[in-house]
Amino acid sequence: MDDFLKLQDLYSSQLIALIDLGLELKNKLKNKISHEYLKNKVMGMIFTKSSTRTRVAFETGMIQLGGNAIFLSSQDIQLGRGESIADTARVLDRYLDLIMIRTFKQSDVEDLAKFASIPVINGLTDYCHPSQVVADLMTFKEYKGNLNGKKLCYIGDGNNVANSLIVGCIKCGVAISLACPENYQPDPILIAWAKHTGNIEITDNVKVAARNADALYTDVWASMGQESESETRKKIFKDYQINNDVLKYANKDAIVLHCLPAHKGEEIAEDTFEAHAKEIFDEAENRLHAHKAIMTALFVDGFGIN
Repeated sequence: MDDFLKLQDLYSSQLIALIDLGLELKNKLKNKISHEYLKNKVMGMIFTKSSTRTRVAFETGMIQLGGNAIFLSSQDIQLGRGESIADTARVLDRYLDLIMIRTFKQSDVEDLAKFASIPVINGLTDYCHPSQVVADLMTFKEYKGNLNGKKLCYIGDGNNVANSLIVGCIKCGVAISLACPENYQPDPILIAWAKHTGNIEITDNVKVAARNADALYTDVWASMGQESESETRKKIFKDYQINNDVLKYANKDAIVLHCLPAHKGEEIAEDTFEAHAKEIFDEAENRLHAHKAIMTALFVDGFGIN
């Protein structure tokens, strides 16, 4: 694995190994077993979008792996004043061992990887959120014991998280159903790929999508950069909420996941959120372990660690 740009770039076996590595690193941390696989490595973290979990998880993770991380907002570097992605990549390439970027355009991440010889990690774009979904699938596996043959239901906006969930689920043998309003569905190319490759259902009916699900998942109705659409989206998405009524259609032991931050009372009812808070905050914690797995995998051939 040379870069981590989108889940489509990984073989199923690589993604499954990455999930297992995250679980292994979590266990090492819990048992206070040293795992400084990136000792003396330095990562630059470029942020043109604000963040809580992405920044803290990557920065803390790099320190726990024995390396260092440098936070670079768009206002801190010349990228925010018009320097090209190509030139930024060729400069940072000479200082750093690794770059993580959280930004708007997927093409910026791809270009950064094209012009940098060091590994590049996608921390989020408007198109996909692969590092989040590694943590999501880790959590799903922790609670259910295995992934193959399980079903995940996503309810809400067909956004970057939904795009990556489609790919991640299909590659791990998970059936995925998505309930999204018309005109707010995930990327049509990914839907077509998933229909050809695995088990996917797209509907505008929340209860149909939730049937026999082992996990229910949602995200905010208006993502970063869509704030001006917030009131319009509230009207369109008002029936696309995870609540106790919807949970009745899922399996009795279904878990609830949310990538956070949550707008309780909108995409998820507050009582449902609190009833499943352990799962949701385990998922948030797993961002740390998943990100450590991604960083380690970029430097360890075959992800083989001791």
